[in-house]
Amino acid sequence: MTKTRCTDQVILDLWHPLAALSEVAAGVVVDTVLLEERLSFAIDGEGNAAVWRDRADLAEGSPVDIAVISGKLPLKLAYGYIWTSLGNPPADLFPIPEFDEVDRRKLNAATFGVNVSAPRAIENFLDMGHFPYVHTDILGAEPHTEVKEYDVEISVDRDEILATRCRFFQPMASTASDGGADVDYIYRVPHPYCSVLYKSSPLDESRLDVIAVFLQPIDQEHVRAHMLLCVLDEDNEDKVIKRFQQTIFGQDKPILENQFPKRLPLDPRAETPIRADKSAIAYRRWLSQKGVTYGVIPAAT
Repeated sequence: MTKTRCTDQVILDLWHPLAALSEVAAGVVVDTVLLEERLSFAIDGEGNAAVWRDRADLAEGSPVDIAVISGKLPLKLAYGYIWTSLGNPPADLFPIPEFDEVDRRKLNAATFGVNVSAPRAIENFLDMGHFPYVHTDILGAEPHTEVKEYDVEISVDRDEILATRCRFFQPMASTASDGGADVDYIYRVPHPYCSVLYKSSPLDESRLDVIAVFLQPIDQEHVRAHMLLCVLDEDNEDKVIKRFQQTIFGQDKPILENQFPKRLPLDPRAETPIRADKSAIAYRRWLSQKGVTYGVIPAAT
């Protein structure tokens, strides 16, 4: 296998997202970077796709016949995205069963380039404490700043982190909201560089909206963040639903890019934790247990 600067086998063996299928023109080559390696991919008019290492004879934008591409990398089309691996990935990607529910709106809200490590971006996604200060009058507002006690577990059987009993007052939780409300949250981290958020649906109290961030690590301090929306919303146009999430991420982006250091320290003594950081503490411990060194500052041994 061609060597990359990522030497973590656990990271090389993961499925990584490259692009939203809805945003890829059929039959032409698209170039991208994953773990500091140049890759290309294409999708034909029948929905067949291929990913391969960069080749001089297949320039970006040129037409391509997927059937004759050689040296293809592993491929999976899932949750509206094209995924690949630079190692030996598992047969299946982590489950999001809600994606199969026919009445949900399934959209790529946006793909953002962010100058930060993938683990830093995941940690920010898990943080409720910044809602009133960064997403003022949308996901939070003063004086409702307290992060109430919640539960976090590292599941060995499912190989993921799960945070439950998360609850926060939000003035405008989604485009379907008609006013402020206490919103229930569940956070999952089923992949070192991907996280899935479940939150109360304003339209059906028995179901949850799903928002996921799938991070494509360009290198140790740059990512492309693909934002999946899988929500219940009967009234708003796609562009309105997307714009709401783009506003949220646009507020997070400068915060992320001003993080220092950009790589996530795994030493529990490196940054002072508080109660609201329980998910982040579990996430750092989980990465350490997996032996992840890419995009992090490993704990001293």
